[in-house]
Amino acid sequence: MALASHRMVAIAGDGLALADDRISLSWTELDAMLNRVVNGLLAHPLGPERRVAVFAANSSEAVVAYLACLHAGVSAVPVNPNLKADELAYVLRESAAEILFVGPETVDLGGEVACAVGGVELIGWRCDAKAGATAWEAWLAAQSDAPAPDDMPPRRYLQFTSGTTGFPKAIDAVDTTLPQADTVAGFFAMLREWTAERPEGTHLCLGPLYFNASLTSVRILGAGHPLVVMTKFDAERALELIERYRIVTTLMVPTHFKRLLSLPDSVRARFDVGSLKVVTHTGAACPPEVKRAMIDWFGPVLVEAYGGTESGTTNLIYSDEWLAHPGSVGKTIAPFELEIYSEEGERLGPNVPGQIFFRDTRGRGIVYRGDPEKTRAAHREPGVFTLGDVGYYDEEGFLYITDRVSDMIVSGGVNIYPAEIEHLLVAHPDIVDAVVIGVPNADLGEEAKALVIPRDPVTPPQAEALLAWLRGQLAAYKCPRTIDFVNDVGRNPAGKVNKRQLRAPYWPSDRTIG
Repeated sequence: MALASHRMVAIAGDGLALADDRISLSWTELDAMLNRVVNGLLAHPLGPERRVAVFAANSSEAVVAYLACLHAGVSAVPVNPNLKADELAYVLRESAAEILFVGPETVDLGGEVACAVGGVELIGWRCDAKAGATAWEAWLAAQSDAPAPDDMPPRRYLQFTSGTTGFPKAIDAVDTTLPQADTVAGFFAMLREWTAERPEGTHLCLGPLYFNASLTSVRILGAGHPLVVMTKFDAERALELIERYRIVTTLMVPTHFKRLLSLPDSVRARFDVGSLKVVTHTGAACPPEVKRAMIDWFGPVLVEAYGGTESGTTNLIYSDEWLAHPGSVGKTIAPFELEIYSEEGERLGPNVPGQIFFRDTRGRGIVYRGDPEKTRAAHREPGVFTLGDVGYYDEEGFLYITDRVSDMIVSGGVNIYPAEIEHLLVAHPDIVDAVVIGVPNADLGEEAKALVIPRDPVTPPQAEALLAWLRGQLAAYKCPRTIDFVNDVGRNPAGKVNKRQLRAPYWPSDRTIG
């Protein structure tokens, strides 16, 4: 896949390069479109931050926008298309973005906020120039189709944390598997080297592109591997795409697994998933019963990646390793080294739970842009940081995550970690999903409450029967005191839950929710 100096993509020809639910582009067509978008970005008088935001649902156009930013040496800002006006304004101001790409579902809000923030040009696909947006097609037609330069320095994405524990913070995205390059040409050469051992074939993007892990699909395309991007996840449609395009690799989160497994056996049996070679999963903890069922169905092709937007991947585990170490997220990978500490600051050995830290052997650690206090709080010392999780490692060095520090419930001075309870509840045949939170208790300070989505909302299981079932498997102090049946727990596409928001209705308004 040698990259000719005059081409934006790694290969030429009429073979499939990029497809979504509406259109497909050959490598030749993608090359021509990228030339125009890159030249359009280079022609814009961007300031020193060189930032362009993408506020749109998944589409081929969104993929092209992200890939063009990499080619143009521009820092893309992925924006969740579900944000409200104040949240979008915050991201635009914090990022100093000067162009906002929008789709038909975000053009009205994007136009309103861009106008209010000022200094932001709006460009939209399939928008009919609404809300003051320049139409994507017209903007493309006005740009040069000449080969674009590739000697400028590359720039990384500027991403914002999900905000599940507070207001989102900006992070200059770091992918530990991709070394830095001096030029765009060098960066794409590294991308091709990065994917050299990847199975040949098409990648399927199922998650939203504003999700850090999903953005890997853009780099996979940039390295010369075809990409199919799904506009919105639908379990049966995902199986159809896997069979139709003979998908070789994809990335999922546990929510995808649960929805796939919930399909009737007759539907699952209709589709051939034998083309899959690697199914990476990340984003949230995966209940062991769910992961085992997926391995039984898809085969030993699952690879779990643990880490954070701040750090990139810190741990990996393959299916055969996981079957031997069920529940683990794997061994820590270079350039990180695992360290676990007690609340008193004592370094802990195998099989003793504590707060998880990683030593970055490069000395970098993690950085929350514009928030030195949060950056300091995440570090024990320079280069030794935490992602906020609690867990332990076994004698072989396999890491197990037991919970998040911020989710911990302190009841009568005893620490309760919700994840253990949640995994049991999700495994119950009458439950679709469950979240455990801390709510007020006059005597103990806090007590555990389970928010449960029943499989049958009309006739849910009896709360007392569920509690009795839990008491048969957990120490009494760990068991929730009460259960509320709910329709939704607010999981985002990465499978994460905003527990701060879920706790808020139960606490007095003058209490700061952690």
